[in-house]
Amino acid sequence: MNYDQLARELLVALRGKRSQTAWSRRLGYQSNVAYTWEAGRRSPTASEALRAAGRAGIDVDARLRAFLGEPPFWMNEFHPASPAGVALLLDTLRGSTPIVELSRRAGLSRFSVQRWLVGQTEPRLPDFLRVVDAASLRVVDLVAALVDPLALPSIAEEWRKLEARRRGAYELPWTQAVLRAMELTDYGALPRHRPGWIARRLGIDEAEEDRCIDFLAASGQASWTGTHYAPVATTVDTRSRPEVSRRLKAHWTRVAAERIEREASGQFSYNVFVVSDADFERLRELQRAHYHAMRAIVAESAPGQRVAVVNLQLFALDGGA
Repeated sequence: MNYDQLARELLVALRGKRSQTAWSRRLGYQSNVAYTWEAGRRSPTASEALRAAGRAGIDVDARLRAFLGEPPFWMNEFHPASPAGVALLLDTLRGSTPIVELSRRAGLSRFSVQRWLVGQTEPRLPDFLRVVDAASLRVVDLVAALVDPLALPSIAEEWRKLEARRRGAYELPWTQAVLRAMELTDYGALPRHRPGWIARRLGIDEAEEDRCIDFLAASGQASWTGTHYAPVATTVDTRSRPEVSRRLKAHWTRVAAERIEREASGQFSYNVFVVSDADFERLRELQRAHYHAMRAIVAESAPGQRVAVVNLQLFALDGGA
């Protein structure tokens, strides 16, 4: 992806129908800074660009809260359009990814990335977009949270694909498991793809396997190697589509319930209890930490021998006072 071009297109979209001169004055500059930004002669910092979005009438805080799905605590203290907010946003998106690895993915100096993450210096908009993509593969979603992505030639087609993949996840939730089954060493050891093999491994019918594979291939999430289907490095993040996320959570909860009913193997447990509000919040934090720790193990696990699901559920039955 050409992040310099994407940055320029984003800045043009934020300006809208205003002239460059009028937009520059609205942003508080004496010179025609909009022209230099859009011509690529220089770039605003990430916080300057986000403040410009605010001046364009965009509720940046609300948009980024929706983008993140579950806003981190720091958003109650720092505005994301501030230099400190930019540093914290990047640090949130990178999660547990080491700085060296993040820098490698972004193709940037680790010293620069480290300074950006701690707020010592601030990235220019193209580098900010580059690090967001390296950290989360969600730069298209981030830009779409601010402007209409279909108006930006650099990402319009990718946005259409993302939306198609999210629709597929909504309509065919088993695609997630079928895609992971393609990574199994046992599947790779087959002389060639065997119709029905994935279905039997996952406990679904062959028609469901066919529907999922057809969709994954059509949406660019899986490719045919000549002998097997293989996952393509893509991400289908549903945080910007709460209805898709809810449907997927409900689906995998129903799958767990069905497995419990037929006494399938697995670890299924529950506990109904009374707890203070303070300790309920402690349990919420513990659940988040446990989930992230499991994700870290999954990210480093090899070889691929099992397709598994983890459901972590914590909710108040009484709904509170």
